[in-house]
Amino acid sequence: MQITPKTKVGELLDAFPHLESVLIEIAPAFEKLRNPILRKTVGKVATLQQAAAIGNLKVDELVNKLRLAAGISADATSADELAYLVDTPPEWFDARTVVYSFEASELINSGGSPMAVVLGAVKKLTGDDIYELKTPFVPAPLLDMLKEQGYEVFAIQKNMDVLSYVRVKG
Repeated sequence: MQITPKTKVGELLDAFPHLESVLIEIAPAFEKLRNPILRKTVGKVATLQQAAAIGNLKVDELVNKLRLAAGISADATSADELAYLVDTPPEWFDARTVVYSFEASELINSGGSPMAVVLGAVKKLTGDDIYELKTPFVPAPLLDMLKEQGYEVFAIQKNMDVLSYVRVKG
């Protein structure tokens, strides 16, 4: 099982029961998860992104702590995410043509999604213009959507961040 901001708390605890104590240690607000009724109801719908907001935590830090406690590398990625990560940028990439850049970590950590911001910005791309998105993980669903809409996309891991690049298909 992959642990991502979209992982449901209940699914996480079903797969890794020992993470209950880790969650409670990270944020005492999660103590309520010990209540079997709350765990069955809230746990089925609440994501780690929402849990991070409740615990006043940054979602990327929460996910990384849970991954480590589960014995998964902090930078583990799913097959969907790996499909976008490259070691070498494609031929069309030229850093000089990056005309828009957005650092989405703060928005993600506050419980928001960069989707609307990115979709609005890429509509303004023309010619060889490139859009850069900086996130704490590969935004695979967003990149899937952009690819379906006719954009070229790829991502590069840089330290603890992921830089995703988008351009109109040439």
